[in-house]
Amino acid sequence: MPAPDTRRETVLELRVNNHPGVMSHVVGLFARRRYNVEAILCLPVDDGAQSDIWLLVNESDRLSQIISQVEKLADVRTVVRHAEDSCLFAGLRQQMYGGAEFKQSA
Repeated sequence: MPAPDTRRETVLELRVNNHPGVMSHVVGLFARRRYNVEAILCLPVDDGAQSDIWLLVNESDRLSQIISQVEKLADVRTVVRHAEDSCLFAGLRQQMYGGAEFKQSA
């Protein structure tokens, strides 16, 4: 029987300028630091000049440092770190998979 997953997840909400390449800059920062992003949701705000990006990430000692680096990106306006009980992605999982665990295909 597999061990239970004890990782805690956190949702980061970023308000960014909306133009080509912004998502690449944000997730590239995580990739360069070998920090996995579990899920991403991005939607335009108001007139589309800005977007909100929600990132589901695992808690880690390094997360605060990465958030500081994300805040320094030119197109990032704000970063909000939500509590682990944020229901945004839980609600999407429920809606998409009916509560069943998501299984990645090979």
